[in-house]
Amino acid sequence: MPWRDLPAFTPDWSLPAGVRVLQTECGRGPLPYGEFNLGDHVGDDPARVHANRQRLMRATGVTPVWLRQVHGTMVVDASGCNTDKRPQEAPEADAALTHRRGIACAVLTADCLPVLIADRLARVVGAAHAGWRGLAAGVIEELIDAMLRVPEVKNHDLAVWLGPAIGPKAFEVGQDVADAFLAQSALHAGCFKPHPAKPGKLLADLPGLAVNVLQAKGIVDITLSGLCTASLEDRFYSYRRTGVTGRMASLIWLQ
Repeated sequence: MPWRDLPAFTPDWSLPAGVRVLQTECGRGPLPYGEFNLGDHVGDDPARVHANRQRLMRATGVTPVWLRQVHGTMVVDASGCNTDKRPQEAPEADAALTHRRGIACAVLTADCLPVLIADRLARVVGAAHAGWRGLAAGVIEELIDAMLRVPEVKNHDLAVWLGPAIGPKAFEVGQDVADAFLAQSALHAGCFKPHPAKPGKLLADLPGLAVNVLQAKGIVDITLSGLCTASLEDRFYSYRRTGVTGRMASLIWLQ
């Protein structure tokens, strides 16, 4: 692959023909930003972030549509986005879809869950940034509903990859987070466990919550990376682990 020289990998995911994906990592540079920070809002040198983004574009041959993520539920159609916009003019959204080749849907994370969705006939692809707030608010459902508005695309046509995120042994939350999900479905109860060392705290399974949401939307083809950003320090950024840190990108596009 042309991106073999990037700190990145192709997920172990059975992709439909015509769909490509890429997950970046932090690389080997000095912390807190490492070699390959792609976030333009975390205090890193803007020129270095721009250079990293250009390096990514050259390696993949596609143009990512970057979002100004706000832990919300807005979905944009990247097919019509102006990719020449300056970073501060990027669309404010937490999910994107596209049916246009040469454009990549991209989300930035450093503990939140990246959700990549592919149509098995390569008619449309999408990506969502799902922290617990966005997940509880319905960002995955909004993205799926937008993809299902593409003519003839059905729930059973969609396959999902859940990328690196803070794992269920590291994601400490309060009861308020559990209540936000339990108000939606009792099925979410199994995704919260009492913290063994911190009374009043819970450990939350963020990917597990996303699986519940996806299954409720009729999605059955779900692949989990099983990668914990908080514990794999040599590979991934983690806001919970270090506070100031860079961002990885999860990308999906039509070839």
